[in-house]
Amino acid sequence: MNRFPRTQHLRWLLPLLLLAGCSASRFKRSADREAYRLIAEKSAQVTNMEPGFSIDQTNGMSMAGLGVRTNRVESLGGAAALEEGARILTLPDALAIATTKGRTYQTRREQLYLAALALGLARHQWTPLFSGSGHGSVDVRTDQAVSLIPDPADPAKVRAVLSDNLVEQHQAEASGSVNAGWLIRDIGRVSAAFTTDFLRFLTGDPRSVAHSQVAGTFVRPLLRDAGFKQQIENLTQAERDLLYETRDFTRFRKEYSVQVASAYYAVLGNRDAVHNSYANFESSRKNAERTRALAKEGRIAQAELGRLEQQQLSVESSWINAVRNYRQALDDFKLQLGLSIETNIVLEDGELTRLQIRHLVIPLEQAIEVALAARLDYMNSKDQYADTLRKTEIARNFLKPRVDLVASGGFNSGPDTSRGFPLPDPARYNWSAGLDVDLPLDRKAERNAYRAAFISQDRSARELSLREDQIKLQVRESWRTLEQAKRNYEIAELGVGIAKRRVEEQGLLAELGRAKAQDQVDAQNALNDSLNQRTQALVSHTLTRLQFWNNMGILYIRENGLWEEGQPPKVK
Repeated sequence: MNRFPRTQHLRWLLPLLLLAGCSASRFKRSADREAYRLIAEKSAQVTNMEPGFSIDQTNGMSMAGLGVRTNRVESLGGAAALEEGARILTLPDALAIATTKGRTYQTRREQLYLAALALGLARHQWTPLFSGSGHGSVDVRTDQAVSLIPDPADPAKVRAVLSDNLVEQHQAEASGSVNAGWLIRDIGRVSAAFTTDFLRFLTGDPRSVAHSQVAGTFVRPLLRDAGFKQQIENLTQAERDLLYETRDFTRFRKEYSVQVASAYYAVLGNRDAVHNSYANFESSRKNAERTRALAKEGRIAQAELGRLEQQQLSVESSWINAVRNYRQALDDFKLQLGLSIETNIVLEDGELTRLQIRHLVIPLEQAIEVALAARLDYMNSKDQYADTLRKTEIARNFLKPRVDLVASGGFNSGPDTSRGFPLPDPARYNWSAGLDVDLPLDRKAERNAYRAAFISQDRSARELSLREDQIKLQVRESWRTLEQAKRNYEIAELGVGIAKRRVEEQGLLAELGRAKAQDQVDAQNALNDSLNQRTQALVSHTLTRLQFWNNMGILYIRENGLWEEGQPPKVK
């Protein structure tokens, strides 16, 4: 029968479960502290790395602090009601949300965090490592009983005789060990262990048998892998991999900000196209009404009226499509920010009107020099080429014979096991020293690895050369694109002025009944197209300018994801 009720078992079980949960959370906090410390250590070597790096998404900005849209925008038609009560997002707000809630951004954060964990483990291999194990058991078996009877030949002696009875024998045994190992750079690997074994007969023979030992070993490679070069290389590569990931993440932040800004302005561009399409529709409707009145008076042919009525229907269809495109672009932008599709937001119209042409004047050759000095991905390519040189030397080292100095020693407990737990006796020692040699009679695998290392080195050199040319090409292309974007905006601005004058002229002619329907349609369509082109040219120049800064490697990103612009530095 169970001595404790079930509730009593739960009283003992629950504290154990709570203790296990606390232990797991402690490990999580410990991993975070180490990873953040290592990332901060590498961040000091990377300009414009995100300060206060964390993979926790608990510090995101609150939507409750944003402004609310209270008025209806007539140009949106039936979709205007959907924006009532919507939160208004400025570009800084959108960038702040994207850097805290963005799914892609969070994935890149986690990738950097995992690289930090890998470095922490690589460093851990060069610290004293401890482990322990234990074993305990109870052995029950049956055996023939032994009786002691006087020896008939010599009554003073007794003789052991096996009987037909079986007796149950009980014995308990236990063993345990504590191990320590330390890989010390330029010295060798030191390991030590304390082991103990215990055996006690619970029935029959009352003896207890116990034994303990302390042993240590020292290994130092003298030729092949001397100084544990391969193990040091693993640590060195882990250190560099975290630096590479930190640089890549920093560059990703810049590219991500440009992508978010591009999508933000694209949504505003679609919204502006809605306004322009609606204005075109209203103008076409008024032209049709005016022409209809003139047709009733017989001053305009019915064919002219029909052309304007068809224009009105065509423009209305374009307006409906523009509204649909705007709503779709806004939903896509929500996904990019990491927001739910149901989130009711609207972008700040003023962000588009505040855009202006800020053209950079910098010689192309200077821009290329700046890029080759500042681009983080180019720094990684150069360092990765240096990695292959180092690995080639390690592969060369493994062609040598293996000669290791090995020394070991220890202390054992004495044979007297009747005095409780025995400790190792310093007088009972043992030690040995010698060399372990592996002659290079078969080095085909090492030969192949050495030759493969040279191939990797040549590949890395080609990739470095290619990366340099790609950077030059990117800078050249963005420099030319920026010049083109500036001229496109100037052309679009002139086009808007011309289109407005054409519309005004056709309006005056229409008042006099002398306007042709085709001319009115062409003038109004040209104005709509010119307005859209001007907006697109302004946005394109802004984004091209940001991309030009990014291609030079000097786009500076604040903590909230917004960028800062200054003057390009001069390279000596």
